[in-house]
Amino acid sequence: MNSARLVRGAVAATLVALLLSACSSDGDDGVPRSWIRDTYTVSGSRWIDKDTSPSRVSDAIHKHRKALDRSSGGGKRFLRYGDDMVTVSPYRGGSLIEIEDYRNGYRRHQQHLVNWPNPNSQSYRGGGPGEGK
Repeated sequence: MNSARLVRGAVAATLVALLLSACSSDGDDGVPRSWIRDTYTVSGSRWIDKDTSPSRVSDAIHKHRKALDRSSGGGKRFLRYGDDMVTVSPYRGGSLIEIEDYRNGYRRHQQHLVNWPNPNSQSYRGGGPGEGK
């Protein structure tokens, strides 16, 4: 009996891990989180490039995985990936990279995102899995 419980628990844990990884925005149209993690220096929940400008860093991220939309303003660069966005800001002569939920990022930077869809409008559908339902 105990071994059957262990097997069921292991199968359940594996399924949960698979589901979480499938929703992690590192798919074909999501933020390239693993590439950013492997390419830039981690600093808490952000990443740093000490020597490269925000425009060059955002171009490199976009080149690695095409964003749905791009914008800039206030010295910052913005990349939209479905329900997430990447903000690249000037930081001590280099760049600071942040990944956040699209709604939060839009709220923080909406003055620079004039052509991007407002996530609080009735017509906004995100852009992630199941968009347009």
